Amino acid sequence: MANELYSVTSHSISNLLGWIDSGSIAIPEIQRPFVWNSTQVRDLLDSLYRGFPVGYIITWQNPNVRLKDGNIANGQRILIDGQQRVTALMTSLRGIQVIDKDYTKRRIRIAFNPIEERFEVTNPAIERDSSWIADVSEVLKPGAQIFSMMNTYLAANPDVDQNQVTGSIQRLKDMDVKQVGVIQLAEHLDIETVNEIFIRVNSKGVSLSQADFVMSKIAASEQHGGHQLRKAIDYFSRLSRYPEFLDTIQRDSDFKPEFLSKMRWLANYSDDIYQPDYTDMLRVAFTSEFGRGRLQDLVALLSGRDFEIKQNFESIAEASFAQLEAGVLRFMNETHFKRFVMIIRSAGFITPKLLNSGNALNFAYVVYLKGRADGMEQHQLERLVTRWYAMSVLTGRYSGSAETAFDRDIRLLTERGLERGVQQAVSAALGENFWEVALPEALNTSRSTTTGFLAYQAAQARANDYGFLSQSIRVPDLLVNRTDIHHIYPADFLKRQGLPSRKYNQVANYVLAQQEINIRIGNKDPQVYFSELREQVRGGEVKYGGITDEQQLRDNLAVHCIPANMLDDSGMPYEDFLEQRRYLMAQKVKAWFESL
Repeated sequence: MANELYSVTSHSISNLLGWIDSGSIAIPEIQRPFVWNSTQVRDLLDSLYRGFPVGYIITWQNPNVRLKDGNIANGQRILIDGQQRVTALMTSLRGIQVIDKDYTKRRIRIAFNPIEERFEVTNPAIERDSSWIADVSEVLKPGAQIFSMMNTYLAANPDVDQNQVTGSIQRLKDMDVKQVGVIQLAEHLDIETVNEIFIRVNSKGVSLSQADFVMSKIAASEQHGGHQLRKAIDYFSRLSRYPEFLDTIQRDSDFKPEFLSKMRWLANYSDDIYQPDYTDMLRVAFTSEFGRGRLQDLVALLSGRDFEIKQNFESIAEASFAQLEAGVLRFMNETHFKRFVMIIRSAGFITPKLLNSGNALNFAYVVYLKGRADGMEQHQLERLVTRWYAMSVLTGRYSGSAETAFDRDIRLLTERGLERGVQQAVSAALGENFWEVALPEALNTSRSTTTGFLAYQAAQARANDYGFLSQSIRVPDLLVNRTDIHHIYPADFLKRQGLPSRKYNQVANYVLAQQEINIRIGNKDPQVYFSELREQVRGGEVKYGGITDEQQLRDNLAVHCIPANMLDDSGMPYEDFLEQRRYLMAQKVKAWFESL
């Protein structure tokens, strides 16, 4: 039936590995690289030998495509679950090298003892022991002379039970005809349905992301250079975190020099503001290059989909791969990447501690790449990127479905143009009600990672404010190096009044301060230490920091959004203080945003 979701069949190990070898089933390296250890491979062979079930593998049929000459080519099948098992069989039974978790090529050799009918990972002792067949692939590889091997083994072990040993070796050889269940998913299924089936069948109940499906599609399309593009994406994302990984990349003789030359700079780049993974790279490259935000559409385009007539054409697939490669190269471009990070830093986001939305960063990079492609002036582009990123962070723009948000936003920027589109989105999201009501209310929290508080710290970093009660150490230094979050109303002081942690740990009770100032204040009543500060700037003992000028003290309190009447004799009730400070913090964030 046309609407069947899948079919279930059984195939021999020999047929399955033959299909892999011929390319009719592609291993897309969704779970790249090979992560099983040698004992897991040994146990898999033992289960096959004893006739135990080894689970199903799942393949997904690519749609048929129309070639340039008008003929129809059958779609390749992609292995989306069972890669580790199939790869284990290929390396142990066929002697194929695999790429391990350290990206090193190696073989996993499994030995078999026909007398004990036992499998072990091959080691030097086994290789010297004639009772072992040190490498089962010698028995199972196509064309192996099984009777000659039996005779050789029996000659080296004359005292064994010949019938028992020959039977064991024959059963080892017969592993090639053992059956494996194959679930073939229909080509008409969308990614969501495929993922739902995958979750239900997979014993661990894990999910595959949209990016996983894209990577499977890319890696399986060698005719379009997909295996090289997949490596470029994977290698760049790993190199962004581990500069020493360059040595591994350079040892990959199959990797295109053109890609390597575009990412080599990253090994000497130490900035940790933006360290994209493969999902980030795919989102940015696809959205900026294709003007779409749903990765499911990318899977369709790489399959050659014509969305209007709902047919697949090889010419569309070829063009889509070329377009995606162009987007990936623009993503990896040294000038683009470094300038984008510089722009984010210039807004005050000078440490990863102030970043809590990877997709906000990703779309900000989309804005940057789109502006570069449009030939926009650098100063103008910087303003649009920082304002978009700040607006996205403040409003949690990508906290829901990133797919939907990316698609909505790139269409807005494409239809309105970059400048008008950014202006329209900012005006809609950050009206006066946001600054007067929504943001102060968002700051009514004990979560120090709340976006409003992160933006507030970025505002202080951009303004290069001095730390609380400091005349020498500035906020950027406190953020980048060791930071003490000081409670203006000390936590112990509020605990003694019976307040719970969600009350005394309010972000509106936090300031960035030097450790020695924090320690000196301790758990004193704010009315006491503010009174001492008042005396300090009027010629009294210097107890907190080094400020001795009253105006300088008031300026310091102002940049930290501390109400001025905290210096009054009467002080302030804690709840009143929080309410006033939230409003002042929101106004500081507003001024910061308007300066971008």
